[in-house]
Amino acid sequence: MLMKSIAAGLAGTALLATVAFAQNPTATTDKAPAAAASTTTTTASGQWRTSKMNGIKVYNDANENIGSINDLLMDKSGNIKIAVIGVGGFLGLGEHLVAVPYEKLKFVNEAVAYTGAAGNNPNSAANRPAATTTTGAATGTDNKPATTATSSSKWYPDHAVFNASKEELKNMPEFKYSE
Repeated sequence: MLMKSIAAGLAGTALLATVAFAQNPTATTDKAPAAAASTTTTTASGQWRTSKMNGIKVYNDANENIGSINDLLMDKSGNIKIAVIGVGGFLGLGEHLVAVPYEKLKFVNEAVAYTGAAGNNPNSAANRPAATTTTGAATGTDNKPATTATSSSKWYPDHAVFNASKEELKNMPEFKYSE
């Protein structure tokens, strides 16, 4: 009895599917073709995607890695006001979050150049980034990229610079998201 019910259900489904596939769409001449609607596109050359900003490494003026951007907070008008930086920890465990004013960050498009051989300890003096890579201290409101050669193709800067040591950031008050 069960097999007859299943067979009847399958046959009914096949009949309904055949009817649906047999229908032809009706052509109307009162509507314009969809392809001719608009050929203009919007570009955002030189803009950065905020979704790509999370995880960007933050260095200090001595090119020491001091953390990474965890979040960007904006006001109601859409202006980014605060960058939440994760300092310390390992794989997110024991990480200390601090909030810094966004205008104090300086973004750099060029990759940090390492002077040591590959495979060496990245914290050794030989593998620290060259001091000529960062284009200056993060001293104010200049959030413009140093150059636009790579930012337009990548949609995000290579790294950020903040004028503080890792210890100074760890000693800052911890940032907590309020409920």
